[in-house]
Amino acid sequence: MSDLSPEQARLDPYSSIAESGNVTLQEKITGLHTVIQKAKVGMLVTRDVNGNLHSRAMTPTKPLSDTQLNLVFLANNASHKFNDIENDAHVNVSFCDASSTDWASYSGRARITEDQELINKLWSPILTGYFGDLKDGVHKGDKTDPRVAVIEVVPDEIKYWITNHSSAVRTTEVAYAAATGKATAPGQSRIITKEEVQLSQGL
Repeated sequence: MSDLSPEQARLDPYSSIAESGNVTLQEKITGLHTVIQKAKVGMLVTRDVNGNLHSRAMTPTKPLSDTQLNLVFLANNASHKFNDIENDAHVNVSFCDASSTDWASYSGRARITEDQELINKLWSPILTGYFGDLKDGVHKGDKTDPRVAVIEVVPDEIKYWITNHSSAVRTTEVAYAAATGKATAPGQSRIITKEEVQLSQGL
C-alpha cells in the first residue's frame, strides 16, 4: 500500500517511483541491517525537559539475530541523554551512508536497563576508553562499572532508503532523467510499520 496520496504521487514522482513493491518483511530487515552496517554510526535524538531536541552520535551494537529490529546502545548513565529519556522516552535514530546516500530513520521509544547478563553479552573492551577508570575501585570502566547501562530503542516505525546500483549507474540514470524530463529514483524507499515490527518478533 502506497504511503502517498494520489496527488502527492503526482507532484512527487521521485518518491512514487522509489516506493518498494513486493518486498518481504525479512528482505526489509536484511536491507535495513545492510544500511546500518555501512553507516556504522547513528544520531540519537532526544527531548529535554524544556522541549529542546538534542542529537549525538552513537554506534549500535551488532544485531543478536537476523530479525532484530530494536537498536541497542551501551552508554554512560551519568550522561544527559539518560535525563532526556526519563523525561520523554520518544526518540529518533537516523543513519546515513554518504558513499551511497543510503539512510534509515527510526521513530520509537527508548528504554533503559542495567541488566548485567545483557551487558556482558554486548560488552567490548574498547568501550573502556569511553568510560575511563576513575581509580576509586568501583568505576573501573569495565563491564561491571555501575555507570554502564543499555539503551534499547523499540521502533514504532522505520523508514529507510537503499540504492539499487553503483554510483556511476545512479549518476547516469539521473543525467538521463534530467535530459528527458522524466523523474527517476535510483533506489527503493521502504517502510517497516508498527505491525511489521510486532510481526518480526515472531519470525
